Amino acid sequence: MYTFSSKLKQFSFALMIIGFLGVAYGFFSTPNSVEDVKVMLANSHETHEETATQEKEAHATETTESHENVAHSDDAHAEHAYHYLKNKPWSALYVALFFFFMISLATLAFYAIQHAAQAGWSVVLFRVMEAITAYLPVGGVLLFVFFVLSSLHLNHLFIWMDPEVVAHDELIQNKTGYLNVPFFLARAAIYIGGWIWYRQHARKLTLAQDNATFGDISNYTKLFKRSAAFLVFFLVTESMMSWDWIMSLDPHWFSTLFGWYVFASMIVSAVTTVALVSIYLKGKGYLEFVNNSHLHDLAKFMFGFSIFWTYLWFSQFMLIWYANIPEEVTYFVSRFGDYKLPFLGMLVLNFLFPLLVLMNSDFKRVNWFIVCTGIIILIGHYVDIFVMIMPATVGDQWYFGISEISSVLLILGLFIYVVFSALTKTPLLAKGNPFIKESEHFHY
Repeated sequence: MYTFSSKLKQFSFALMIIGFLGVAYGFFSTPNSVEDVKVMLANSHETHEETATQEKEAHATETTESHENVAHSDDAHAEHAYHYLKNKPWSALYVALFFFFMISLATLAFYAIQHAAQAGWSVVLFRVMEAITAYLPVGGVLLFVFFVLSSLHLNHLFIWMDPEVVAHDELIQNKTGYLNVPFFLARAAIYIGGWIWYRQHARKLTLAQDNATFGDISNYTKLFKRSAAFLVFFLVTESMMSWDWIMSLDPHWFSTLFGWYVFASMIVSAVTTVALVSIYLKGKGYLEFVNNSHLHDLAKFMFGFSIFWTYLWFSQFMLIWYANIPEEVTYFVSRFGDYKLPFLGMLVLNFLFPLLVLMNSDFKRVNWFIVCTGIIILIGHYVDIFVMIMPATVGDQWYFGISEISSVLLILGLFIYVVFSALTKTPLLAKGNPFIKESEHFHY
């Protein structure tokens, strides 16, 4: 049995406390009015104003008209900046909530795939996967509460929830049959409820299989069938979830590849997390039945899914950019204009780096190498989620500040506490699985 060390528990609490304080500061430090934003913008453009004053003497009439237009433009810009800055702590929290939830959800999908495929190699990792999916109910409730708060107009992340915006936007009006608050929340409840039900049911069946009499694999057979059915449900709901929770932040934009693209980011992050938790447990003297071949296979999945993510990223980007259809290309124009560094930088973190370091088969057996690579991959896919969400919600007012860092620390601390608490509940070996011997003696 695993024992949750006091140091790790204290570390998780420290992360949550520091993160909570930082998140609270992020909310309290937002500007209170448009006038506050004007002062901020004025302070950041003092040099520009001095230059404009000098030019005013030479072009009196033209400058007067110009300043009137500029003043009007500045007022509009200040109002937009005000709304973006008010959204910023909400957006930072949303990115963190979605990032850790998607790790848990994709781990559940990977777990279901192992059962549906009747895989033998991964059985010794089942308890690790089940522990990571223990965050699913917690993360699901937090996300649902976040959506309810958004529907109460405590933030303006989902602009289609604002009746005033919808009243003046014909395109969103045509989508109100799908994009409306009651249906949105109902769909979210169905998604989260279905995922959590399978997680709890699968956990119950695997524990029952552990306690079954020798030769009785009825629980294993049930889980095999229900895992296959769940994967059908997951593929449909994951795609719809990506439309609802991320793509609808840009209600004028759409992509038929988006569901797969989000899934690719989810699955590589999930496999990476499974590898990191497994290596940590081995380092503490647990999981003695997990050998280098198991970690090698996890690293192969990290490598393969990184290539899969890159394929989908390029396919979506290239086709939309080349076609140059205004309704589609606007998504990438905003990201090239204001988010070029993270937008292109994540290609290095999510593709070039994994490609170069995980291509060698020998490196996939070196624990510290997998850990370093895994941390960089997780950072890269956090940036990926950041770039999916932030341009639509904070526009050009983005930066990695206290709100972003604190949100990650808060949810990371909660994630660590839930996952490692779940590991203490049952033995770390799913001994009742009929493929357990094959998994224990697996060698690549």
